[in-house]
Amino acid sequence: MTQHTQTGGPRVAWVTGASRGIGRGIALALGRAGWTVYVTARSSGGAATSHLPGTVDATAREVSASGGRGIPVGCDHGDDDAVAAVANRVTAEQGRLDLLVNNVWAGYERLNAGAWQEWNAPLWEQPLELFDAMFTHGVRAHYVTTALCAPLLIDTPGSLVVTVSFAVAEQEQHTFAAYGMAKVADDRLALAAAVQLRPHGVTSVALHPGLVRTEGVLQFAEHLDLTASQSPEGVGRAVVALADDPQRATLAGQALDVAGLATRYRVDVTT
Repeated sequence: MTQHTQTGGPRVAWVTGASRGIGRGIALALGRAGWTVYVTARSSGGAATSHLPGTVDATAREVSASGGRGIPVGCDHGDDDAVAAVANRVTAEQGRLDLLVNNVWAGYERLNAGAWQEWNAPLWEQPLELFDAMFTHGVRAHYVTTALCAPLLIDTPGSLVVTVSFAVAEQEQHTFAAYGMAKVADDRLALAAAVQLRPHGVTSVALHPGLVRTEGVLQFAEHLDLTASQSPEGVGRAVVALADDPQRATLAGQALDVAGLATRYRVDVTT
């Protein structure tokens, strides 16, 4: 069923890092709910950026096939001008942005390429580019996209910002130093944005998925217990339900656990 705005058109979302993984799952769930979805990532024009499958073009086609409208845009989220160009395009083409999903994340690229031992090494044995990837194409990308979209979000009544993060246990924050720092920073960004955007009618939250069966995670299935894991589109269903919640503003600034949202909204996040 297509979700319409008060002005009659479908609601508009921008999901960053949506060529694969959680971003793709959120985009597909929004498509099934009838949203217009701008799908951005570097993987465009049929060319993937790693051995893992997925491009923005493929995701956008699936969004459209599922009942929404997918709009693919190749974008390097480390390039501020490229991000600004997408924000300007959404403004020009839609004049509104009901949902921004900050999901782009380069922190797993080396791990997905097989650097399992590197991921578990102490910080002085990890390459500095691992830290840079998590912050430049993670936290900073989320900050920049939120800042550039703020005027359009403010002009869209009841808009929502979801920053995908993760609940890193205190012990693991010490074990995975750069990763823990990045995720805590994302949570703080969501909180700061909530405080500053709340007077303008915009809700900002952080989202904490559990273990999600992304393409990257499934590479290491033999090392993981996937019994209670979530699916990428299951995470997306939780986001759709949150966007549909007329009381979502009461959750502003919080880090929302996907399993908790599944209970709150009675949605299946496992399949």
